[in-house]
Amino acid sequence: LEVLQPDLIESTGKLTLDDALQKVPGVTVIDGQANIRGGSGYSQGAGSRVLLLVDDVPILQADAGFPNWDDVPIEIIEQVEVVKGAASALYGSSALNGIINVRTAYARNEPETRGSVYYTSYLPPERKELQWWDSAPRTFGGSVSHRQRFGDFDVILGGFYINEESFREDVFRRYGRANFNVRHRATDRLSYGLAGNLNVGKTASYFYWAGLDNAYSGDTSTYSNRERFRYNLDPSLLFYDNAGNRHRFLGRFYHVNNENDRDQGNKSDLYYGEYQFQRRISSAELVLTAGVVGMGTAVDAELYGDTTFTSRNFAGYVQLDKTFFDRLNASVGFRYEYNVLHNPGFTYPQGVVEPRDEEESRPVLRVGLNYQVAEGTYLRASWGQGYRYPTLAEKYIYTNAGGFFIQPSPDLGSETGWSAEIGIKQGYQLGQGAFEGFLDVAAFYMAYQDMIEFNWTGTGFQSLNIGGTEISGLEVTLAGRGSIGPLPFQLLAGYSYIDPRFASFDPDAEPGSPAQLNAQNSSSDENVLKYRFRHNFKFDGQLSWGKFRLGAESFYISRIEAVDKLFSIIVPGLQAFQELHPEGFWYHNFRLAYQHDEHWKATFILGNAFNAEYTIRPALLEAPRNLTFRIDFDF
Repeated sequence: LEVLQPDLIESTGKLTLDDALQKVPGVTVIDGQANIRGGSGYSQGAGSRVLLLVDDVPILQADAGFPNWDDVPIEIIEQVEVVKGAASALYGSSALNGIINVRTAYARNEPETRGSVYYTSYLPPERKELQWWDSAPRTFGGSVSHRQRFGDFDVILGGFYINEESFREDVFRRYGRANFNVRHRATDRLSYGLAGNLNVGKTASYFYWAGLDNAYSGDTSTYSNRERFRYNLDPSLLFYDNAGNRHRFLGRFYHVNNENDRDQGNKSDLYYGEYQFQRRISSAELVLTAGVVGMGTAVDAELYGDTTFTSRNFAGYVQLDKTFFDRLNASVGFRYEYNVLHNPGFTYPQGVVEPRDEEESRPVLRVGLNYQVAEGTYLRASWGQGYRYPTLAEKYIYTNAGGFFIQPSPDLGSETGWSAEIGIKQGYQLGQGAFEGFLDVAAFYMAYQDMIEFNWTGTGFQSLNIGGTEISGLEVTLAGRGSIGPLPFQLLAGYSYIDPRFASFDPDAEPGSPAQLNAQNSSSDENVLKYRFRHNFKFDGQLSWGKFRLGAESFYISRIEAVDKLFSIIVPGLQAFQELHPEGFWYHNFRLAYQHDEHWKATFILGNAFNAEYTIRPALLEAPRNLTFRIDFDF
């Protein structure tokens, strides 16, 4: 479990959760696609092996199983928790590679109003031919939140606005978000509440660049304009009975209406309800957690034959947590999933999708051990099964993305797999406790069966089960806080290495076999999964001196070794850019903050300080050197 605190998000000027997650060791977000230890790769807007939750409730888009990062209320975050490895036993489908759980804040005894305003200006890129603008592109906006208790009621209100005229030509983001959370503490044993979030706005973007020398301009065939209207309503109830057992109900209604000028609009509704029971047996040092989940979706979209698909998911789960000898913590979890998808059938230019109802069920298991070897030294081991039912987008989408036709795949099967990890966490103190923290080292292995990828089939891209894959690797995290001499200092650093492979990869294998298709569709002659970074390093350090804070972020990602072969051929300049950067990319951000008093703070951030030319997702160049001025207030 990794925990990202809101002060680090604020001090580094991150505006969306996906940007903030780039700081977590072992986590990358590739154009919206969350990856934990290379488990996901990249697929444009469809499917996620990482489950995004807000306050323990899933918030992936119903049709595509994709996170809308802009819907996460970063202005009221209490902390972000990242669980690495298969977590399907507790969280179900889409948690095949891990989970990201955002916990929002509650009101405290004293009222609090917090907020920020910011302005970013993008400076000229290193290569002058990339600059398409006369006046500098800019981003401005702000956020505000208020937390207060009124007797037995806790109230939180929040808002966010951004207006971005991007460094990418004709690309913009203009949207606003408003949210609330009201909780009534009826008695010492009963509380209930309702939370909500609304996101309205417009965006424009392109899929890939126009070429190597105009990489901040998009290929004209790939531009799209979107309008959004999305909201969620989340009822909750928490009750402790006379025996001290905890009963919790969580719910969510999530409505998405994304309009698009390329006949790719979609409307979807997601309904979610969960009941959870927890009993602590102190005499046995045992905690029992069990629950049932029901989820339904309704999707009406041009992307799926302009008809209505519905789905249902039901699950039951149980987890036992037991302490032995005051040193060993053991955890065992089991979940049973049942999925139903109603396909009404539709026609598309190349064929017909026949109507049918699909049903599938699957059990999943997870076990974990954590042993305290000595004071500050912990050994851990875990093994968990994973399961992911294909999304509607993967099975039934028909569209054109930047000249690439994507076709339905009605017979697409589910992904399954397992992951294992062994690790050690060592606490440390330096200088008689003046500086303390921890060093964490983990080795991991993930194996997937029937993994899903978009692959070229000769007439278009289609989601296919590509057979088995395996990813092994190593991850190191170093964190600390304290003083260097008289100056307070804090750091977070991490390095991860992965070796991602297909179980079968052979260009000379039987035509149409997984081994032949995997080799045929990869831009690399080597057996390596597409859209992965083998090496990933990140560092954040901050030094305080009086009222001043001086900080630095550094990132390294190795070159993506394999992409879709057709992508590398059709996208202008992609192959040349890859060849120009065989060693990958370093980029650095610096910040200087002045804490005027307990209420006001001003921060200057120099982003991409050395004007590196780099991509996280191929054919989508990241920002040139930029300067941000930000003011934060807290009353």
